[in-house]
Amino acid sequence: MDTAPSALPATTSAPDTRNRRKVATAAALASAVEWYDYFVFGIAAALVLGDLYFPAGGSSTGVLAAFATFAVGFLARPLGGVIAGHLGDKRGRKPMLVLALTLMGLATTGIGLLPTYDTIGIAAPILLVALRVVQGIAVGAQWGGAMLLATEYAPEGKRGVYGSFVQLGVPIGVVTANTVFLVVGAATSESAFAAWGWRVPFLVGLFVLGLAWYIHTRVEETPEFRQAERALAQKEQGEKGSPLRTILRGHLGTVFLAGGSFAVNTATFYILITGVLDYTTRELDMKRSAVLTVSLCVSLTQLVLIPASAALSDRIGRIRIYALGAAGIALWAVPLFLLIDTGSLVWLAVGTFVASCFLSIMYGPQAALFAELFTPEMRYTGASLGYQIAAVFGGGLAPFVMVLLLEATGTSMAVSAYIIGLAAIALVSIRILAGRAAAGEGRVPEGPEVPAVSARES
Repeated sequence: MDTAPSALPATTSAPDTRNRRKVATAAALASAVEWYDYFVFGIAAALVLGDLYFPAGGSSTGVLAAFATFAVGFLARPLGGVIAGHLGDKRGRKPMLVLALTLMGLATTGIGLLPTYDTIGIAAPILLVALRVVQGIAVGAQWGGAMLLATEYAPEGKRGVYGSFVQLGVPIGVVTANTVFLVVGAATSESAFAAWGWRVPFLVGLFVLGLAWYIHTRVEETPEFRQAERALAQKEQGEKGSPLRTILRGHLGTVFLAGGSFAVNTATFYILITGVLDYTTRELDMKRSAVLTVSLCVSLTQLVLIPASAALSDRIGRIRIYALGAAGIALWAVPLFLLIDTGSLVWLAVGTFVASCFLSIMYGPQAALFAELFTPEMRYTGASLGYQIAAVFGGGLAPFVMVLLLEATGTSMAVSAYIIGLAAIALVSIRILAGRAAAGEGRVPEGPEVPAVSARES
């Protein structure tokens, strides 16, 4: 089965409003602190990690090495999604979310305490890569758990809005990470920032362990998982098997289409918050604090746009809103870099703001869309795999590919072409999903009025 109804199953008593809000808040906070910990690495990679952990070669070589380490975290994300998805579909959403938060808190703190290349030599970059892998596993496990806590507690007709609470964790994480770096940068000299100031944002990640404990002790498992668990308990052991095996045998096409539809969003996002930070400060000689401030302000606008687009998807359909965002990204890819290349802070703000609007339009309904592609007993696995596949081939490689393209071609238009190519893949994937729905081979949710349908992929 590929779909599930937006409302809670009829046989499951609906949770009260207070409990729903508590769970949605906890899920949003979990997402925010997890993404904060993940994003501080990207900012540090653009600013200092190349010189501190990969000093051999020129500045661009160090940046490439740092961005390659940044990408390693993305390569590990599907592993986190698979492990947490399998256990989350069999044991519950909450335990996996708690585990993900704990791993992220420990890994991020470890990076903040890690000696540099000058102190321990080659062991420094090796340990940095290892800790980044743990971060990747943690964030790969987190998104599915937080997203399902929110969407599976959602009242009828509001799954998009509740899912957007978790999506808000991304701009909140970006704003918080940029703010902490700005404050530390303002409070320290350039030499002090390079020596120890950059570590402070990583050490803040230790507070995530407190949130993990709160969720462990105060948040209940979702009603839809409890019902799915009871249904699975009535089947033979051989039939219930592994959620991952079920996905691989019958729903892999949906997973890849979901990933293909989302890669442009995550790639463009990381180009904006990490690649552009490196490009503008290293190539265009713009001030670090000014670029970080622009990124922070643009991310603040997403706090409004993401829930607004999600709410609209509850009314007129997820796929329409989702496709609109993907088309907008494609159309804006060239103007975006033409504005950035002026070297003007104002035009940088305009270009990234418009791009961020299209990203928000697409990102708002994405959690509910991915959740509704799979039934509860395989939802954690299927949704996580789709998301993390996009993260690997989109977000993880994007800053690295951006530097390579700039070095090879000498023009930012090559980066625009890269974004347009990913947008074309997204639009084709969305069209295929919609075509399957129209042919009765599956369903892309179009709003709460559409009844649940299920079909096994051929």
